[in-house]
Amino acid sequence: MEQELLKNNFERHGFKTSFFDTKEAALDYLKDQISGKKVAIGGSVTAQEMGLYEALSEKNEVIWHWKKAGRETLMEARSAEVYITSANGVSKTGELVNIDGTGNRVSQTLFGPEKVYFVIGTNKVCPDLTSAMERAKQIAAPKNAARLQVQTPCAKTGVCVDCNSPARICHSIVILERPSNGMEVEVVFVDEEMGY
Repeated sequence: MEQELLKNNFERHGFKTSFFDTKEAALDYLKDQISGKKVAIGGSVTAQEMGLYEALSEKNEVIWHWKKAGRETLMEARSAEVYITSANGVSKTGELVNIDGTGNRVSQTLFGPEKVYFVIGTNKVCPDLTSAMERAKQIAAPKNAARLQVQTPCAKTGVCVDCNSPARICHSIVILERPSNGMEVEVVFVDEEMGY
């Protein structure tokens, strides 16, 4: 991982950065940073692979719609002090790309929490914004559609065709170039492949 390049470009854009060799080290860091808070986790295979919900539940109130489904849980997450998610694509030039179907995940990264953490594996880091967008559409979205078992062309073929299916999971694409005013955003880079 090109730590110096990522650090310089993301911090130049106003993000905080941290770097870890393993997901276990990143998890220990997050446990140390977050205590006594109301925490929400966005839909994230990365968070699931890390055991984030279980680890943070020891000292925090944690809300995750993967544990308790429904609109009520999504609305409760809006009052979280801390939000943790991942990204579908990350550019070495300092941008985060996310695709969302419901909008809950991307909206929380734009407004609401005092602090947002993005946990990023090496597989999500791309040379530039164009390739990060391409990765989000052609790799992350089809894998998520297959995981959710939705009836879309990409869930069956693994290739995005920019469909108009009613089951489409790609409704919003957000490029976070800088943290929103008044919000602290930290990008936690892990030198392992994680999530989609």
